[in-house]
Formats: sequence, structure tokens, C-alpha cells
Amino acid sequence: MSSPNAAPAADTSAPSSTTKPPQAPPKPLWRNRPGIRQEDWSQWTLPPLDQIESSFLAQQYIQSLVRKDPSAIKDIVDVPEGQDTNLWRYEHLRQICLELNNLVVMLEPECTTETCPEMKAQEWLYLCAGHPNPQQCPALDYIVHTLDSATALLNSQKSFYSRVSIPEGSIKHFANITRRLYRIFAHTWYQHKEIFQEFEVETHLYARTYYMIKYFDVMPDDALVVPVEACMTDIPPLEADSSESGE
Repeated sequence: MSSPNAAPAADTSAPSSTTKPPQAPPKPLWRNRPGIRQEDWSQWTLPPLDQIESSFLAQQYIQSLVRKDPSAIKDIVDVPEGQDTNLWRYEHLRQICLELNNLVVMLEPECTTETCPEMKAQEWLYLCAGHPNPQQCPALDYIVHTLDSATALLNSQKSFYSRVSIPEGSIKHFANITRRLYRIFAHTWYQHKEIFQEFEVETHLYARTYYMIKYFDVMPDDALVVPVEACMTDIPPLEADSSESGE
């Protein structure tokens, strides 16, 4: 039994508190949440580039810009301040290859060995480099071979072993890849114009490719056999101090 004069026992319980520490703002979620409404699909907010932490920053940012508005050609193609020009070019070529696969699906029913036994665009005849020696190919085979070889090269661990910087010796491949991909647009415009227009009005991919070619000065004007009217949108004027010229 305790003494009536004994001191009361100390209260060792921690004081209750309803104050919570401040929470850091959530990081942007670059994906569609389950149950999202159709009108909100891929409509996440783009943070400034310098606030994004990702090994695939350029790819993610370009793809998000395309999803937001594929007709915003200047915003998509122009190299942002502080970004590596060659890495930006590399990621655009990857993106063009990805989207051209959708064009192949549209071409398959019409671009057959019977209708297009050769890869032609107006009076131009292109030989397929997807063989030990360049040779004639049905147009759709040429297109598939070109996309396969371009994709393989862009994913090559030997030529492009980093998604953060581009080896100096691999920059030489950009012009060749661009020139061969451009021929896919050329054939589609001259031989399958309705398919070209249906694809272009949805994706603006030729307009982006055309502007990219001019922006980086990759191909001479006389090699651009598809008229600029095929872009089906206004092409932004090039600034005098635009990116360094290509090969």
C-alpha cells in the first residue's frame, strides 16, 4: 500500500498531437490511372524539363508532347534549352519509326506485290538495302525492311549504347536513317495519297519529319520530293539560330 505522502508517479506517456508534418507534393505520374475517363486519357501535366528525373527524359517528354498535340510541330521538334541536340535527334528518329509502324498497318491491304512490285515515288525507284546487295523489293517489303533495319541500328548496343548521350562516331547514322525513312512518306504520297492524308491528318508525322529535316538541315531541298502541301498544316518558320546543321 502506498504512503499518503508519496509523490505522484510521473506521466511517461507521450503527449498527443494532431499536427502532421508537411507532405511533399506528389511526383507527376506519367501514366493513365485505372478507371480514367476517355477525355482525360494521356492528359497529364507536363512539368518543366529541369524538374524531371528520368534516364529516358527526352523520349518521355517528346512522346508526351505528341500525345498532347501532334500538330504542335515547333514545340515537339525544337531542342529545348539545356538539352543535348544529338540525343534529341536520336529520340525523334526512334519516335518516327514507332509511328510509321501504324502507317504500315494502313498500307497492308492496298500496297501489295501486285499493286506495288517496286518501291517507287513518282519517277524515283529505290533499291532496298536490307539485303547483302541492294536490290529491288516490293514496296511494302522495302518499307518493313527499312523500319526493321533503322530500329535495329537505333537499338544497337554498339552504335547507341547510351540513352543519355550519343557517341560522336554514331552521329553519322542520323542522315542515312532519315533519308531512308523519308522514302516511306514519298512512296505513300505518290502511290497511296488517300492513305497518306488519312494518316497525316491524325498524326502530323510527315509535317514533324519535314520540319525536323529542315531544322537540323539533314537533307538537301532537291531530295524532298514530297510537296510541302502534304504536311496539311502550317510549317513554323525556322529561326536564324536554330540547331546546328546536320551531315
